[in-house]
Amino acid sequence: MAASESAREVVTLEMQGEVFAIDAHWVREILDMVPVTEVPNALPFVSGLINVRGKVVPLADLRLRFGMPQSPPTVDTRVIVIDAMVGGEPTAVGILADRVYEVTEIAPAAIEETPRIGLRWRPEYISGIGKLGGDFIIILDMEQVLAVGPTAAQ
Repeated sequence: MAASESAREVVTLEMQGEVFAIDAHWVREILDMVPVTEVPNALPFVSGLINVRGKVVPLADLRLRFGMPQSPPTVDTRVIVIDAMVGGEPTAVGILADRVYEVTEIAPAAIEETPRIGLRWRPEYISGIGKLGGDFIIILDMEQVLAVGPTAAQ
């Protein structure tokens, strides 16, 4: 089997200076920042809606989910629209990113299990730690990150 056949294809992004990755199969499209309609009494990390090609899409700010400070959009801010399972239903969700870098491949041998200690984020939000070049990339488990319910962090 060729290395590219078994490599994990991811979209790399930045939030608050940290590099994260989302499996590319989740990603529908990447957009420039769009107007956001705030929703009163919504979950803190999903407090707005955006219009994506005529469809209403919730917008998640993962910085809030991860306990990072919220910051205003810049010229580099992007919205990554993903197709995710939320509450057992397929749902389009916009994810705010300070910057989107690229689609790249990470070899399986370069991905390690998430350590249970030493991370700032809940380990269930992370599907693995990838090494790309000399850098570590946090590979997100989007189903866990977007999970809602009594055990989900707000």
